[in-house]
Amino acid sequence: MSTFEHIEIDRVGTDGRVARVTLNRPEKMNSLSQELLFEFSDALHDLEADESARVIIVRGAGRTFSAGYDLAPARGGADAVVRRYRGVDDQRRRLLMGTRTGMQQITDIHMYFWNMAKVTIAQVHGYALAGGCELAMMADLVVAAEDAQFGHPGLRGLGTSRTGVIWPLVIGMRKAKELYYTGDSISGAEAERIGMINYAWPKEDLESHAIGLADRLANATADHLAILKLNMNRFYENMGIYSSVRSSTDMDAMAQMTSFSYAWQDKMRESNEAGTGLKGALDWREGMYRKPTPGLKR
Repeated sequence: MSTFEHIEIDRVGTDGRVARVTLNRPEKMNSLSQELLFEFSDALHDLEADESARVIIVRGAGRTFSAGYDLAPARGGADAVVRRYRGVDDQRRRLLMGTRTGMQQITDIHMYFWNMAKVTIAQVHGYALAGGCELAMMADLVVAAEDAQFGHPGLRGLGTSRTGVIWPLVIGMRKAKELYYTGDSISGAEAERIGMINYAWPKEDLESHAIGLADRLANATADHLAILKLNMNRFYENMGIYSSVRSSTDMDAMAQMTSFSYAWQDKMRESNEAGTGLKGALDWREGMYRKPTPGLKR
């Protein structure tokens, strides 16, 4: 097995047949830096080749699963792999196809997670927001604490959701559109009720119940589970999940260039210059959505 800086791997379940991958940036609420994502991809490749790992649980260290993509990433390392595609014109304006190409590099990691020859479970506590929600949605099964929060606030001016397009396959059209248009979050209990996730349990039971579920799945061998997964995924892929996720990534690149997104980018720049950083920009954006909406149940 490889060694990682932002990922931890251990074994649980009967005879260690369940592998557990922990996103390990707790000081950053496990925000998805490029470095973490590329390590995550490497860890999955290692485990896919290991027949003793029958099922994989993915969880987050510390107080949350993942609060989303890292909005203040380092300039070097794996981040440079994506940044080198981001072309600009002579006025320093970002160009669409370079942005889109860089985003597809990350979509490739999500789609590998979706289609790898292992059954996977996302174990969510705290927040699974924006990129964190996207990542959880690519697992075969999702379990969560009842008070966990799922949503994509990045839809509020930052872009679209690349793998959030899976929502129409797992929840009804009306609710999928509401969550997509508002960027609102819902609890783990509500996510179970509408079919977004498999189970919501009390937080204190989450880990033991997740291991129990994974161990139950792992009664079958890794190769047999891989065939069952391939068979199931083919149905959904024939319904268009690959083309939909790819198209959604294209739309995410385009959404970086809407008037709402430019307003967000301006606020980010102003907040950085004022010394308030990301918090100042978030206060501006989230303030528009904090006013209670009559009749809306949350």
